[in-house]
Amino acid sequence: MAVYSGVDARILIVGCGISGIGAAQKLIKQGFRNIRIIEATSRSGGRVKTGRLDGKIVEIGANWIHGPSQKNPVFRLACQYQLLDEECMSEENQSVDIDGLPPLFSTWLSSSGKKLEAEVMAPAVEVFLTLLKKCQEFYNSSRAPMSSVGEFLKTEALRISNDEWKEDEARKLRQALFSTLLKLECGISGTHTMDDVDLASFGMYKSLPGLDCTFPGGYEGLITHMLNELPKDIVLFNKPVKCIHWNNIHSRSSAKEGTCPVTVECINGETFEGDHVIVTVPLGYMKKHHDTLLNPPLPQHKLHSIHRLGFGTNNKIFLEFEQPFWDEVCEVIFLIWEDEYDLQNPVSDMKTAWIRKLSCFTVLKPAERYGHILCGWIAGHESEYMETLCEEDVLFTVTQLLQRFTGNPTIAPKKLVRTRWFHDPYTFGSYSYVANGCSGQDIDNLAEPLPLTGSNAQPLQVLFAGEATHKSFFSTVHGALLAGWREADRLISHYKPSPMKVTANL
Repeated sequence: MAVYSGVDARILIVGCGISGIGAAQKLIKQGFRNIRIIEATSRSGGRVKTGRLDGKIVEIGANWIHGPSQKNPVFRLACQYQLLDEECMSEENQSVDIDGLPPLFSTWLSSSGKKLEAEVMAPAVEVFLTLLKKCQEFYNSSRAPMSSVGEFLKTEALRISNDEWKEDEARKLRQALFSTLLKLECGISGTHTMDDVDLASFGMYKSLPGLDCTFPGGYEGLITHMLNELPKDIVLFNKPVKCIHWNNIHSRSSAKEGTCPVTVECINGETFEGDHVIVTVPLGYMKKHHDTLLNPPLPQHKLHSIHRLGFGTNNKIFLEFEQPFWDEVCEVIFLIWEDEYDLQNPVSDMKTAWIRKLSCFTVLKPAERYGHILCGWIAGHESEYMETLCEEDVLFTVTQLLQRFTGNPTIAPKKLVRTRWFHDPYTFGSYSYVANGCSGQDIDNLAEPLPLTGSNAQPLQVLFAGEATHKSFFSTVHGALLAGWREADRLISHYKPSPMKVTANL
């Protein structure tokens, strides 16, 4: 183990999600011994959160390991802690290159209560996935032909549809499926509409090889194992942060002769002094509280990037059934509204139309572990509106939806659990995306430490981590973990003796 001159440096970490835990873990392994994680809530994990539905595990937060292969640090840790089943850890599973889009056994249901034939729907899926891949390629080209992913997808999908599919009924069904797939992509990207996602920067996100997999015992098991490697008193729970004072502002304003440049002030009045603070709060929280969270305030270029970057909501609605109405091999049930073939974002009454944004249900498998549970996916403003409803109203509306699309008036889920990430006061949404007008520079700006390079003040007072600060893996758990490691490495490098100093001491 390397021993650095900074092992006694006081390092504060705001947020006990995987980014903050990962940073602490790496620093402690390198000999740093004065670390505190300050967490606003009573639990660790942040947006990694496992719940229960009638005793069955359901993921309230992060759902999958995206790209479970050796390049994914979350996968490596999960294997190290023996948290995955053999199929997920197999070489075969790790080598599957799905380009971020897993092949699924799908059922297609229409708003007229019909089960649609796969051969009718398959051409539309193929076209959509081809166009989505094309969107990613514009990142490396000189100029994107349009401003947003949504504009490109809709324009090209309708052009191909009108050119290639002459039979009116089949063409309209396939175009309606495009609408469903756009809603699904809103959830994947974490946005209200794909019209808000920047086309030129869409390809910044990188997919890792491997067929996405889940944790049999719940994603929080990973958090538990990581925390078990840290000193037991390292996390301070139930301490919402009011303000992070840096450049010794707090000490000067209170006439204290402090030697630490950073003071973290909590809402309850407690203060914690440090040489460095790693801020891992979600971008949604930063958007809401950037004007009060730091003192002195953030530089203008960082503020502009916080405003430009996107942060949206993707919620889940878990439904438990006595018996499945879906086929045993079915993995996802797509809902196709037959009147949405024009691909226009419908302007309608949110109270009656919010349910239209629910794109599909995934089947929790295996049934031996989960019983008969579906997970509905809904993103954007409709998802945020859903959070304001009582569970009875959500259950009633979703039951009506299923009865309509299956044509079976007897179908009725017996229990429901839904997520509410937009109304979480420390999150304000689910995850980040590259909004219109954004570029990789905005992510770099967000991740840039304070004070800025060239300042005479003590360096690396405020560092920034979290999924939104990772240029290639934003919106993912592995992106959050890597960002935490990046900032830990930044501090490790800062205190590491230079070769000249080492030579001089020999």
